[in-house]
Amino acid sequence: MADGAALPETLCRELRRDLGDDGVLTDPADRAGYETDLLHTRTGRALAIVRPRSTSEVATVVRSCAEAGVAIVPQGGNTGFCQGATPPDDGSAIVLSLERLRAIRAVDLAGSTMVVEAGVSLADARAEAASHGRLLAIHHGGLSSTIGGNVSTNAGGNNVLRYGMARSQILGLEVVLADGQIWNGLGALAKDNAGTDLKQLFIGTEGTLGIVTAATLRLFPAATRSATALIAVSSVPAALALLTRLQAAAGDAITAAELIPRTGLDLHFAHIGRTREPFEAVHPWQVLVELTAASRFFDLDAALEAAVGAALEAGEALDAVQATSEAQRASLWALREGLAVAQVRTPGNLKNDTSVPVASIPRFIERATRAVAGVAPRAVPIPFGHLGDGNIPFNVNPPPGSDGIAFKTHWPELAASIDAVAGALGGSIAAEHGLGRSKVGAAARLKPALDLDLMRRLKRALDPEGRFNPGVMLGPED
Repeated sequence: MADGAALPETLCRELRRDLGDDGVLTDPADRAGYETDLLHTRTGRALAIVRPRSTSEVATVVRSCAEAGVAIVPQGGNTGFCQGATPPDDGSAIVLSLERLRAIRAVDLAGSTMVVEAGVSLADARAEAASHGRLLAIHHGGLSSTIGGNVSTNAGGNNVLRYGMARSQILGLEVVLADGQIWNGLGALAKDNAGTDLKQLFIGTEGTLGIVTAATLRLFPAATRSATALIAVSSVPAALALLTRLQAAAGDAITAAELIPRTGLDLHFAHIGRTREPFEAVHPWQVLVELTAASRFFDLDAALEAAVGAALEAGEALDAVQATSEAQRASLWALREGLAVAQVRTPGNLKNDTSVPVASIPRFIERATRAVAGVAPRAVPIPFGHLGDGNIPFNVNPPPGSDGIAFKTHWPELAASIDAVAGALGGSIAAEHGLGRSKVGAAARLKPALDLDLMRRLKRALDPEGRFNPGVMLGPED
């Protein structure tokens, strides 16, 4: 579509005939919520919002759009940070919302799997698993995100240390291809080496190669025991030493190890309007650790207490508080989740999604802090997050008392400097949120040329007309 002025009349009639009037939204007021991203950093323009109710209807939409020469932007819960589900500015594409594909098709307790449609929220999928005494291990702050979105971005979160990324939880997929064919790869086999593992092509590729409509997910026994502690440390190297000790003592019972900086706690306390310090003294860094087990025979509290006691004796830890009730556990997690929420609600806060090898975390934080100071001397770095897997979002707050909106002018230079530090340490600029539209330029600068070439070859092979999510991951077509 050259000018993107309006949905072609013939296509509009076809889609309304196939989906019903409420399945095709063209009024600007109805489109608005689908045209901007969660952080409101960018707003595109869609020809229409199309809302199919089934996989077969998704396939019908894809075929109709292909015939009309209209591009498609798949969208799940629209909770991403990188504009990967935001339409282009020129009104050349429809947004295909999967919000109506909300069936939980099957739960297999013997095989510990569930088949879930793409529009089911992560919260609902986890609740369904829990109702059967099982755990869906994908877990992060975006509980309103959908399963399709989690698949398409290979979502991470707090449990990656123990269970891995979303990719590790996916046994099979159902995908609508660019020609409208439906690939049924929902098999729940744990072992299948009969050729290429095709589902991997669609995990983490942000809807650019196919539209995920359902997934077979791995389940685990639900935890019956947990032990949680907040541990104060003097430095990031001390935090890593603590983690090494805990892993030796508790093994894979460690579900989460979250790094919390003083700057993050200060922002959280300012946001909620009160201070509830976890320790009598103020410490520069804390590590939130949680152990879980499905067996009632494991004494996790004793294991955690012994390991933390040894860390205190060795000088790796300065102080510690261990939860003795669910209320205390929730209050400790509120510190970690609260600092993330406070950043989302702070005007001008720059968000990053960097990861580095775990051993390089101290060097990354030290070098990125210097890099930020070189660009914006009074800005406030807030490096925090998943200590055990190297995913440390290095976010930056505007200088105290400054104009947050004006601070955005520094974002490009700040992001580039932080990305460069991560890249020099063998890290990534997109740990768990994808590239979307916002990181296309950074990927072009930092990813090896052969990596980008292989990505383009896959795109041309599976979507030769470039109709799925154009501009996402790789930028405009050559």
